[in-house]
Amino acid sequence: MSAENCDGTLSVPLRNVSNSIQCIRDRVRGKYEKLFIAVKTVSQEATKLSLAFSRPPLPSLQDGEKLSEFILKSVLTLSTVYYWLPKSQGVTLRRQVRDATVEVLDGVLQLVEVIISSPLQSLTQEQITSTGGVWSACDRFARLPKDNKEALLVVLSSQSGVIKDAIEEMKQVNTNAVFKVFLCFCPYYKENLIFELLGLMKAAAACLRKLTSAVKANGDAAEPQKVAQLDDLADISREISPSVDDLALCLYPPMNYTGVENHVRQPSELSWVQFLEGAVDHNVQKAKELIELDG
Repeated sequence: MSAENCDGTLSVPLRNVSNSIQCIRDRVRGKYEKLFIAVKTVSQEATKLSLAFSRPPLPSLQDGEKLSEFILKSVLTLSTVYYWLPKSQGVTLRRQVRDATVEVLDGVLQLVEVIISSPLQSLTQEQITSTGGVWSACDRFARLPKDNKEALLVVLSSQSGVIKDAIEEMKQVNTNAVFKVFLCFCPYYKENLIFELLGLMKAAAACLRKLTSAVKANGDAAEPQKVAQLDDLADISREISPSVDDLALCLYPPMNYTGVENHVRQPSELSWVQFLEGAVDHNVQKAKELIELDG
């Protein structure tokens, strides 16, 4: 654009667009800060409510209505801020914020129900526990991921933990004395197959470790397309641990050979393999192009 256009009337609508974009950007950036403020307010109002009904004298009807109004306003504000979170920041991130928000709402609901059902002018252990539950749910927000990359890493960590537990469980089964006796009397039960399938579980765990390292090193949540790719990885990763769990169940004596075969040859897993192959081919091609440009 020429300097003449910038100095003329054309600059006015463009300046308006610029100002609007800056406001939208600041609102998006500020969502997390507002979320933390909102959840802190819920924690404070829940504490006030619990204290008001923990000792005599009980609050007056007017004070009780104010306390009820404030706690309701705080949870409505928290819910509104959650709904304000732009979906463009990632479905995986939004799901984790949603789960944390629901946990806070459940905690407040339980606290209110406990206060209603507890003896008046007395602080019960159940009320103490419920109040602590609200605090714990609110404190969880400080540990929430800040973007979709961090949210994906949370998913991968959870999936890796489940697979690790399944592997350890199968190792314990293999060393169990009853299992050893069962092998002696069941010639069709292949011990070697157990170890091979255990190796398959370990391969799944190794795949998640490699994926985690790749996301840490190269994951990017700055652009919508890359945010969507992180969501795709999260969706695919969530399918791994249930498959490993189902496979582990098939290995308990008597072995479910049909179930084992279905898991090893499951057609739905082809999409995961094809995705990995496509990702590898894409990155190799990009690397070749960059090398040719540098050359």
